[in-house]
Amino acid sequence: MAGGVMKPGGGGRRRRGSRGKAAVMSEINVTPMVDVMLVLLIIFMVAAPLLTAGVPLELPKTAAQAVPTQQEAPLTISLQADGAISVQNTKIADGDLIAKLSAIAAERQDKKLFLRADGAIPYARVVQVMGALNSGGFTDIVLVTDTGGPKFNGASGNGG
Repeated sequence: MAGGVMKPGGGGRRRRGSRGKAAVMSEINVTPMVDVMLVLLIIFMVAAPLLTAGVPLELPKTAAQAVPTQQEAPLTISLQADGAISVQNTKIADGDLIAKLSAIAAERQDKKLFLRADGAIPYARVVQVMGALNSGGFTDIVLVTDTGGPKFNGASGNGG
């Protein structure tokens, strides 16, 4: 808190040459607090997008709409370009996938999960993993893509 000296009677103005009893100024200086809050706001605005699933993939582009948000945190399965499978951010072996998913499905109410597959993965591999996800107890599988792909309605020149 900032504390200064203020002369009695005179609205806080100092007069040259006047001497008198000094009173403590009891005003709160909020400028440093506002500066700190703005810095924290900027830090959170920069850090918030980094809190999403952190496995880097090159998702295929489609014209599909975004999936509505849910109350329970979504489970994300990622297929990387080298064929590795990750549950959230943890890599898992192919043989352990169904057992791990069964254990997760037993604890969750929502049977929806998001499948993020790199665009370089063959379609057969994606379908095999989808079958394993279904065997693990997840019946609602959402394929995650990036926007900006071909619309296939004749209005776009991107392969449509």
